[in-house]
Amino acid sequence: MKIIKNIKLCNCCHACFSICPKNCITMEQNDEGFLFPIIDDKNCDNCGLCQNICPINKSQIELTGEPEIPEAFAVINKNEKIRLQSSSGGVFTLLAELIISEGGVIFGAKFNENWEVIHDYTETIDGLEAFRGSKYVQSTVGNSYKNVKKFLENGRKVLFTGTPCQIGGLKSYLQKDYENLFYIDIICLGVPSPKNWKKYIEFREKIAKSKTQSIEFRRKNCGWMQFSVFFGFADKTEYCENFSKDLFLRTFHKYLCLRSSCYQCGFKTINRNSDITIADFWGVQNIAPEMFDDKGTSLILLQSPKGKVLFDKIKFNTNYMEVDCKKSIQCNSAAFRSVVKPVSRDKFMENIDIIPYDELVRKYARISLFKKIISITRRVYRKLK
Repeated sequence: MKIIKNIKLCNCCHACFSICPKNCITMEQNDEGFLFPIIDDKNCDNCGLCQNICPINKSQIELTGEPEIPEAFAVINKNEKIRLQSSSGGVFTLLAELIISEGGVIFGAKFNENWEVIHDYTETIDGLEAFRGSKYVQSTVGNSYKNVKKFLENGRKVLFTGTPCQIGGLKSYLQKDYENLFYIDIICLGVPSPKNWKKYIEFREKIAKSKTQSIEFRRKNCGWMQFSVFFGFADKTEYCENFSKDLFLRTFHKYLCLRSSCYQCGFKTINRNSDITIADFWGVQNIAPEMFDDKGTSLILLQSPKGKVLFDKIKFNTNYMEVDCKKSIQCNSAAFRSVVKPVSRDKFMENIDIIPYDELVRKYARISLFKKIISITRRVYRKLK
């Protein structure tokens, strides 16, 4: 029995895994490190639930007329500390704190003790720290959908944050709307391979000759617009570098390590199944320059009446400005278009267990001389400002 005809379109949303009444579906890594559903045919009774629940298999609902364009806002959390700990403007924390203050539960992505990215939940303000900031790896949903349903049926409010495909999977799994459930999705370029991430950590630890104690993406020490990755090691040494020099970030920005479904994602659209869409507001300096100081600005799209209610409750703790939705995503094409799969993508992933990591990246993720010159020019300009 096949859950989905074209397995390359599977985005690992975990809906099939969560719905199986006989627990005969497991999520197993392929050679690239991505999880895919595997059915135990001996225990499967061919009930078809997994096929019916898969959001990729669902037919598109015919819409009458033009979809309503979401209201869009540039937003900055007034709490400077939280803002600097966040990837963009710190809006997630405000929304999450609101739900927790109303007795709710927050689901999001965090690192576990092995620096793998997993979905988990928290019921406390302190627990939100683990969910803040970017994680450039696909998170493992695990039993999160089942836990969401338990909290909802116990009358608790739930805020679920994730990629658009993860929200699509949860909605499909639940099979009905809940008034006490709120969805936040992110504008996602694509999800990198967990194997690529693991190989990179091993490489960094080999160079440092010490174990990893902390990891941060998108540190703002050099400004919000400088993508970076930071490692703190057990021997108190540190590593921090931006995307043009860091090996892992180069594989990400060259699209070499993304899941196969990310190159043909069906969830990229302005109108989404969430209540609120959150993203970095790239290009804000041109659209709303008064909302730009290179410390991070969030773009939020209000996708539903529930999303508008949430925003109305937190906006007084922010600096915000309404912006034109179509203009706001001009510099964020990941909102509505999949990236193009590189010709060398498959070769990169095929060789990830064969070629040493630094050699692998230098072979398949070369930076052109022109881009090196641009990068150097920008760094000099920032220092002279």
